[in-house]
Amino acid sequence: MEIGVHTSPLANESLENALSYLADVGVDAIEPGVGGYPGQDHLDREAYLDDEDARAELRDLLTEYGMEISALATHNNPLHPDEERATHDDAELREAIRLAGQLEVDAVTCFSGLPGGGPNDEYPNWITAPWPPEHAEALEYQWDRALEYWSELAEFADEHDVDVAIEMHPNMLVYEPHGLLRLRAETNERIGVNFDPSHLYWQGISVTDAIRLLGERDAIHHVHAKDTRIYDERAREKGVLDTTPYDDEPNRSWLFRSVGYGHDESHWKDVVSTLRMVGYDGTLSIEHEDSLTSSREGLEKAIELLERAIFRDEPGPAYWAE
Repeated sequence: MEIGVHTSPLANESLENALSYLADVGVDAIEPGVGGYPGQDHLDREAYLDDEDARAELRDLLTEYGMEISALATHNNPLHPDEERATHDDAELREAIRLAGQLEVDAVTCFSGLPGGGPNDEYPNWITAPWPPEHAEALEYQWDRALEYWSELAEFADEHDVDVAIEMHPNMLVYEPHGLLRLRAETNERIGVNFDPSHLYWQGISVTDAIRLLGERDAIHHVHAKDTRIYDERAREKGVLDTTPYDDEPNRSWLFRSVGYGHDESHWKDVVSTLRMVGYDGTLSIEHEDSLTSSREGLEKAIELLERAIFRDEPGPAYWAE
């Protein structure tokens, strides 16, 4: 296994400075943004797409710092009901897939997107219950739209030999494992998950059970290392569907936390062990979104914990069972 970092928290630094810093603190891989919400501060998509000389320079820079790219990140909404927005986001995602293929990067991380609740809606509509009946009808409409789009996009990804790693995220159509498996079953095996436990914790989903469910179906294409802490005194009052601003920390029922500050080290060792059980030995890409600490301090504390938790070597033979 390797420790990686989603580089958005270091956006104010040049790529070379970010690589130098990350190499010094023991990071093996980066997951740079190339569009959408992560931006593209470290990897301008258009600057590298179809430009072999630029890509060769990038490879040399990565080699200099002993780094690789675990995935390209393009989190946006290609299913947005605004046609202009959807077209723009679809183009970003397709170009990210093409660039990943040219860079020989295995995966692009993204969202499933979220349509409106009907053909005349202006805004995306996250459906969380099948009643009243119009909500069930809206959800059926959304899945029809999603399957039409993702069936074609999955074929496009296969043509470029790139996996699409969808982050299960509330306020997107696919926000939990069963939805992810439905999308995968009705498209192709290029569609899988960017397994980010932080969004599952506050939904009450068992992270290790979800890893087994998805991993046993070979659906885990990439993994984020990101923690969440539920603050029970607030959750008991208002539940976990919390619209309180993220920077109003004392009044939120949950917060994204640095690895180890939501769940202890033994839990993260269970996460790592379960990933290995289902055959995932790739990168754990740290995504820092902890508003209670600086980017560098949060990253370094996560790296320190994960270095104790991950397995660097291949497993040995079970000699005691022979």
